[in-house]
Amino acid sequence: MLVTVLFHRQLWYIPPFRGEPVEPVLVYTFELMGMGIVEAEPDVFYVSTGVVSRGCLLRFDLRNWSPGQSIEPEVVVDFSRSVGMLNGSCLIAPKVILLADCFAGLIWRVDLSTDGKTATVHEWLQHESMAHDPNGPMPDQPGVNGIRYASKSNYLYYTSTAKKLFMRVRVDPGSLNPEGLPELVGSGMMGDDFCIDEDRGLAYITTHRENTIDCLSLTPSENEGPRQSVVGVPILELMVGPSAVAWGRDTKDYGRVAYVTTDGGIKAPMPDGVRQAKVLRVEF
Repeated sequence: MLVTVLFHRQLWYIPPFRGEPVEPVLVYTFELMGMGIVEAEPDVFYVSTGVVSRGCLLRFDLRNWSPGQSIEPEVVVDFSRSVGMLNGSCLIAPKVILLADCFAGLIWRVDLSTDGKTATVHEWLQHESMAHDPNGPMPDQPGVNGIRYASKSNYLYYTSTAKKLFMRVRVDPGSLNPEGLPELVGSGMMGDDFCIDEDRGLAYITTHRENTIDCLSLTPSENEGPRQSVVGVPILELMVGPSAVAWGRDTKDYGRVAYVTTDGGIKAPMPDGVRQAKVLRVEF
């Protein structure tokens, strides 16, 4: 798997897990901070990088790459416009990527060229639920953060950290444009990233600042009960600062085995300080 490290501006390769901790391999050091990763085709990855008011989308072709080799990514999009801060990302169709902009409170659409080396960009959706809160109880809380596309039902789901919302908007399968207004799916957690299990109709949401993984239904009417934190209550020392989460790549992993990155609690540290960053395997 690939992991971006925000403040160190790095991209790391994590070897396959065989039951014992593995040693990561540094792939690349960015000019800007590394954020979301999308695999648009097998072993071709698009990585969002940025700082406030500037962002880039980089293409890493790892089809002939081996750990330890140097690689030079290609700049596909240079956001010189009114970008806030690029965050989560997802693929909604071949050659079509959505990028969450957590400080501008919107989602960008990126249409890749045939060879995937250039792209056109336009604003896909902006909504009040996506706004961030610069004066919240924990400073610089992002707005729209994690985004995932449910291809079976044609919904885009997203978290809004500052507003403690889990939202969705229908996607027109033909144009791939949003259809109607976003609707509330669940609330009450400071969601960061998440993965979805369309077979069971569930979302597993990391709460970076609250140190939990919460489980919600993908159907709004089924989330009327109390908050369900399936990991982290009581707090789990192993998992402090959970951020990105994704299903494993094995065919049997979907809906069962996920991998979670943690930063040790940089935004909300434990009383005795920040823990070591980790990549964790979680079996549901």
